[in-house]
Amino acid sequence: MSTMVLGIGNVLLTDEGVGVRALNELERRYTFSDDVELLDGGTSGIELLRHIEEHDNLIIIDCMTHDQPPGTVYRVENDDVPSVFRTRISPHQLGLSDLLAAAMLTSGLPEILVLFGVEPETVDVGLELTETVENSLDKLITAVVEELRKIGCSVEPHNSTFTDKACFWEGSKESLNT
Repeated sequence: MSTMVLGIGNVLLTDEGVGVRALNELERRYTFSDDVELLDGGTSGIELLRHIEEHDNLIIIDCMTHDQPPGTVYRVENDDVPSVFRTRISPHQLGLSDLLAAAMLTSGLPEILVLFGVEPETVDVGLELTETVENSLDKLITAVVEELRKIGCSVEPHNSTFTDKACFWEGSKESLNT
């Protein structure tokens, strides 16, 4: 069974970029089995269809509002995931809503669909996450790693110790632009 971890968001809008930032941190901190693909989806939408339909499992990481304190980490699964994107906080979520709808119509929706979302503090123009959302990254990353292990994927921490956080411009395993 193959699994995709899809980080989405706009890194130019502070907390809106948490999905991409979390994906970069996952790649920096861990080594994954060959059946796991990390993809920086940025603000892409329907063009991600060919990528997600190749996998049995899809884990999405994104910013989402649910009227909770900023930094709150959510887990939504399977049929509840598409409904989350009916209330959008950014234009890319319209694209993601269309992507999931197209995947359902073409029978390309992975068997297991999990969304990890983080409540933003702000989505103003800025290159850094707010301190509140930055402080929730470890909880978010741990939740994604636990989910991967739960579905049978191998995730091992790198042997190195890291002192600096990853920057979005360092890239991830695969980008849509490659």
